[in-house]
Amino acid sequence: MPLLIDIKPGDKVIINGAVIENAGNSTKLFIHNQAAILRGKEVLSEEDCGTPAARAYFALQCAYIFADKHADYLAKFEKLLDDYLAACPSAKAIGEQIRKEIKDDKLYRALKAAQKLITHEGDILNSMQRKVSEVAAAVPEGEDAAASASPPEESTPRR
Repeated sequence: MPLLIDIKPGDKVIINGAVIENAGNSTKLFIHNQAAILRGKEVLSEEDCGTPAARAYFALQCAYIFADKHADYLAKFEKLLDDYLAACPSAKAIGEQIRKEIKDDKLYRALKAAQKLITHEGDILNSMQRKVSEVAAAVPEGEDAAASASPPEESTPRR
């Protein structure tokens, strides 16, 4: 069964590494065989990879799109995922899901699971930000947070 892709004016799609942009009216494409396809909204640019989960997603995305460098990008992804999971063990189930999809040679599904990794990371960062804000709000006004957190200096007697 062919895949139908609707490409709106100005939208981009990547098919087997080629970036295709619709320069006219809405276009529909039927893909009749196996192809690596990413819609523009699913593509993460290298410039937008400011977090560990985003860098892992980008490496996996490159493994999916660029067949000639698949093994290199997949190895890079594995290293980035290992590092992320070591720092954030609460994402272990997501990491296992991604690895299962890769093992089953379902890289598009692995990318979808890797999007969950980015969402998880955002949730963790937002939670940390809320906690920092709560702590900052608890510091009395006009008091230096660092000064209130550190013990007073001991004075040394003069001889």
